[in-house]
Amino acid sequence: MNNVQKLLTYMEKENLEAFYISSPANVRYISGYTGDDSYLVITKNKKYFITDPRYTEQAAEECPDYQIYNWRTPGKTIGDALGNIISTEHIKNVGFESDKVTYQDYKEMEDKAKAELVPTVDVIETFRAIKSEEEIACLRISCDIASRAFEKIIKDIRVGVTEKELASKLSHYMVMEGADTKPYGGILISGARTSLLHGIPSSKALEYGDFVLMDYGCQYKGYLSDMTRTVVLGKATAKQREVYGLEQQMVEDFEAILRPGTTGKETYEASLKAIRGTEYEQYNYGGIGHGVGVFVHEIPFLGSNSTAVLEKGNVVTVEPGLYIPGWGGVRIEDQVLITEDGYENLISATKELIEL
Repeated sequence: MNNVQKLLTYMEKENLEAFYISSPANVRYISGYTGDDSYLVITKNKKYFITDPRYTEQAAEECPDYQIYNWRTPGKTIGDALGNIISTEHIKNVGFESDKVTYQDYKEMEDKAKAELVPTVDVIETFRAIKSEEEIACLRISCDIASRAFEKIIKDIRVGVTEKELASKLSHYMVMEGADTKPYGGILISGARTSLLHGIPSSKALEYGDFVLMDYGCQYKGYLSDMTRTVVLGKATAKQREVYGLEQQMVEDFEAILRPGTTGKETYEASLKAIRGTEYEQYNYGGIGHGVGVFVHEIPFLGSNSTAVLEKGNVVTVEPGLYIPGWGGVRIEDQVLITEDGYENLISATKELIEL
């Protein structure tokens, strides 16, 4: 069953005559379109692609089965386009992604689209959680590219180079290794700043003894990798070795229980075994994994409050971490495919402590 058919089946079950898609990731998943400024209206018999003149040629090439609708004419809006399509097709109700539409857009839809607006949440995201063989192939290549870039970037880590310089080189290496030329934001931080879970690369120069934490990935045909490795610039101290060793064990314990049927909460509990009763238990973070596909954070989400149950075909991250304010942090992140009876790690970079 292709992606459009999955949506049509859902629409039939929910008695929806049309479905309006505004999330860029969901537009790509349903239509295969790789550009910007894109919206879809899917009905039982027609597929409309709404865009503006900058992208009509690209849309026609990439989405030949869609009727291209140019919304950007003087005084017109997306709401006008949606209203015209609904009127033309005599649609009585239309599902929409309620968590992706702004209040202003909703009010305009309500005014222009003379049909019942039916809010939905995570319909297409749920489809995306189980990857096809084609998607897995793209994700595997994306992870291979990121792993190869790691082998290159560690040769550039030295005293005096800045976080921004290294982050720029890392992006360059991934593109040169075959990634799409639309990199997403990565984390490359050092020293005490490694306790920042989502720290932004700065002008800080690396110093001897620093932890260097790299949380990054790339796109390959739109599918993303997401990995983290933490290294030491110089000789690791006893505490750095201790914290790194605990983090390594947390990842191993997490991965040891991965298989279909494992719950998100069970993965969290497994990741805590190594630090239970230690001074470091307070420094872990509740969110320890998430799905990855055409978006970097997608269903299923794993952690202390997770209700997810892993299924064959999920691709998720494994990323417990220890973050000690004012001292630093360690995160190791793998990206794994849930298989019929276990998992496959798509990241090949070593998890052993590297001293540079």
